[in-house]
Amino acid sequence: MLLKGLDGAAELLAAVVLLVVPAAAVHQLVADVLARDLLGRPDGFLARHLVAGTAEFASGNRTFVVLYLGLHGIVKIALVVALVRRWQPAYPVAVAVLTAFVAYEIDRAVRTGSVLLPFLAALDVVVIVLIIREYRLLRREC
Repeated sequence: MLLKGLDGAAELLAAVVLLVVPAAAVHQLVADVLARDLLGRPDGFLARHLVAGTAEFASGNRTFVVLYLGLHGIVKIALVVALVRRWQPAYPVAVAVLTAFVAYEIDRAVRTGSVLLPFLAALDVVVIVLIIREYRLLRREC
């Protein structure tokens, strides 16, 4: 739970940073990382996807990224608080909200060819399984 809360806080912070930092600076950061060849060959699969993603971002289309990170972060923090307090009605809500995020992440990944979104969807599926497991244990205690 703590990790999911930290993840939510990190997403919310990233949304704020991306809202404030100029898009050209983000594009330059990706170019610098690729120039140092930290992610494999400069013309490799990951490098091509990062360059394409940041090019779209640098062109001013950052609404999706900022909204996604901001909403995802706020929802995760709220759900973690409710789950830590062991408020039973929050468990099914958490599963439903995260399932909606997974469906959206997969849909968006298919439409855009994103490499990152399927990974994020898989992490959310793991969290859903953990929430269901904890909910069942909590219901047995009552």
